[in-house]
Amino acid sequence: MSIFDVISLLGGLAMFLYGMRLMGDSLKENSSGTLKIAMEHVTNNPVKAFILGLLVTALIQSSTATIVITSGLVGAGILTLTQSLGIIIGANVGTTVTGQIIRLLDLDAGGTSWLRFLQPSTLAPVALIFGMVLIMTNRTRNSKSIGNIAIGFGILFSGLLNMTGAVKALTDSGLIEQLFSGLGENPVLGYLTGAGIAFMLQSSSATIGILQAFSQTGLLTFKAIYAVIVGIYLGDCVTTAIVCSIGAKAEAKRVGIVNILFNLSETVLVLVVVNVIHRLGFLDSIWNMTVDSGHIANTNTIFNLGCAICLFPMLRTYEKLSRIIIKDEPAEVNKYQDKLDALNPVFFNTPALALRSCYNILLTMLEAAWNNIDKSFALLEKFDDTVYEEIKKEETEIDQMTDHVSRYLVELLPYLQLDYHISILDQYYKVTSEFERLGDHAFNIAEAAKSMARDKHSFSAAACEELRVLESIIDDILKCTDQAFRKRDVDAAYQIEPLVQVADEFTNKLKKNHLKRMGTGECSMYADAIFSNLMVEFKRIADVCSNVGIATLVRVRPELADHEHLYFEGLHAGRDAEYNNAFQEAYDRYFALLHDPSMDESAETQPAAAEVPADDLKPVQA
Repeated sequence: MSIFDVISLLGGLAMFLYGMRLMGDSLKENSSGTLKIAMEHVTNNPVKAFILGLLVTALIQSSTATIVITSGLVGAGILTLTQSLGIIIGANVGTTVTGQIIRLLDLDAGGTSWLRFLQPSTLAPVALIFGMVLIMTNRTRNSKSIGNIAIGFGILFSGLLNMTGAVKALTDSGLIEQLFSGLGENPVLGYLTGAGIAFMLQSSSATIGILQAFSQTGLLTFKAIYAVIVGIYLGDCVTTAIVCSIGAKAEAKRVGIVNILFNLSETVLVLVVVNVIHRLGFLDSIWNMTVDSGHIANTNTIFNLGCAICLFPMLRTYEKLSRIIIKDEPAEVNKYQDKLDALNPVFFNTPALALRSCYNILLTMLEAAWNNIDKSFALLEKFDDTVYEEIKKEETEIDQMTDHVSRYLVELLPYLQLDYHISILDQYYKVTSEFERLGDHAFNIAEAAKSMARDKHSFSAAACEELRVLESIIDDILKCTDQAFRKRDVDAAYQIEPLVQVADEFTNKLKKNHLKRMGTGECSMYADAIFSNLMVEFKRIADVCSNVGIATLVRVRPELADHEHLYFEGLHAGRDAEYNNAFQEAYDRYFALLHDPSMDESAETQPAAAEVPADDLKPVQA
């Protein structure tokens, strides 16, 4: 044995671990949309949840990732702890798929040429070539991710081949023989060895892979490896529980505790059953048998699947124990705390889930701001200090959500690989500040209402009537904005701009009417500054909605990003017939409701201006 053999072994291990990480991360990135949909539709049927956990883990090659994601979904309130139980058990079984793939090391191609393509010595370079071609050509949206998956696969097997070559060189030293013979005579030492390596590597699949590489020496026996395999389960689940507990709510921490309880039960069950069967003489034929990569993979699968079947009835017991170990936390003061908790870093490696959490909190911000705008309009006609305080408190919570989601989006960006995900993040980052501004404008209107109530000023009946019409315009703009963002509705986004221009024309008209009424004494000059400031706030609300519509259009039509100002200048210049028709239709509809003082001959002889139907003034609940 030489230092070069050790370096070769460690280099192969590094390649193996990196390949597994690259392949797993790329699989999560490329399949996170499907993963999101699947995990959000878990029912209370534990068998379906078990199958889902198995399939997801087989797909992303990591039980730790599956359980951590599940913990995040539980913390976000998307899944309940009860729904997560089956996923946890399924994830522990799904992690055995990696070992079954690695057993290709034992494939004997013989004289058959097509089987040689499945041997790692051929499969590794083929996967590397395929992945590099995809990345360099980059002809489809997913080319880079699929290329990274292939390259990760190739590096993984190249590392395995390097490790097995180094292990065979080390065999002559006699050190490996002494090591594993010692483990065979002392199962407790084997158990602790497996647990320790899995804990350091943070991956049961990687630890099983290393064990499979060492099997190429021909020195591993069943009695030496079964306790090591069982120890791996404990080491891996401790790491998972630690990750699940970092900054998590009580319910999310319980997911990690359930995983530990299951794996502890699994280790006890396997150790007891194997030793009892051995003492009865049923394992004599395989006890001292030399095992290869396939035997290790099969043993791991049998242990996990058998324990899953035997321990499945204990799911509710695990749940009860986890609630005893992790106590409930005090009730949260912030009513949107569940949305804030959903912005969990555990979703960074599954961007669709991370972006979904951002989408949910952004919708909440839009709804809260819209609700505040509606309340602030009502305060202009009848001030209520209780409602004012509600608006003020809601504004504080909107600001808090803004800070959290902005920071989360910035932290998420380095984890994104797909252009599609980057375009979503770009839209979300833009609208975050816009929704926060909506809340600011709502509070400014409420402040104006409070100032008028304090100074005992009020608007005239005609001014209030005009403000109700303006409220209906703003409400329609907000409806289109909500539809555009909520459903990425391009048609709704296109409807925003003509309504915004109508709102601009309408506020200009209202300022002129207000000036005329002040000249006749109908409107108080003391309320003039407040009225003018309100017109500015209403215009700014419309402008914010315009920006949200533009962000939606740019996401759907990226070519607008570099010259969106030219596009909208063309709209306002009347170069788009569809836009012109939409503007004229809205203009006629709202200005028909406007009471024009210049048309009055006498207040006594003219009928009252048409009022906006009450139903039209109520915002649709977002």
